[in-house]
Amino acid sequence: MPTIIVVVSLMVGGGLLAREFYRVPDQQPDAILALPSSTARPLGQQPGPSTVELTPDAAAHPQHEVIRLLLQTYFDSINNRNYNQWQTTVTQARIQTKSRAAWLQDFESTKDGSILVYRIDAVSSQDLRVLLGFTSVQDPRSAPQELPGASCVQWKLTLPVTLESGHWKVDTVAGYTTPEAIKC
Repeated sequence: MPTIIVVVSLMVGGGLLAREFYRVPDQQPDAILALPSSTARPLGQQPGPSTVELTPDAAAHPQHEVIRLLLQTYFDSINNRNYNQWQTTVTQARIQTKSRAAWLQDFESTKDGSILVYRIDAVSSQDLRVLLGFTSVQDPRSAPQELPGASCVQWKLTLPVTLESGHWKVDTVAGYTTPEAIKC
């Protein structure tokens, strides 16, 4: 009888251990998942929703929710013309390159939407690169230099994100990346 109890106990313990080992991890409920759309929105519906969404690839990164919230605040600050809020999302180096007056002028008519994070890559323990796309509408007089007169632009770029004072911040965009901009 004692042998049977030992054998059954080992089997139950082994079964519980195997169940935990092979268990499929729970889906992250806080990640807003989306797939790149192959259909364009009509011009009248641009720029699309202002919610930052993640592809499944981006959502697999351990820092995905922190980065999603950072970018949500970043884009909300632009859409709401809130320079003080924008300053909370960027590094000191980036703040020093953009005065309040210049920032307000740059974004005076900008509205961003259809924001999708494709990928988050670690460069180091303190630096990430975030590949994202978004749509921006603005007064044609405020169009980017590469697309004069454009009232709607679809952007794809890599944003550097750096750990500064214990918080992830959008850093200055260095010369290693060239944003892709196409007219809607």
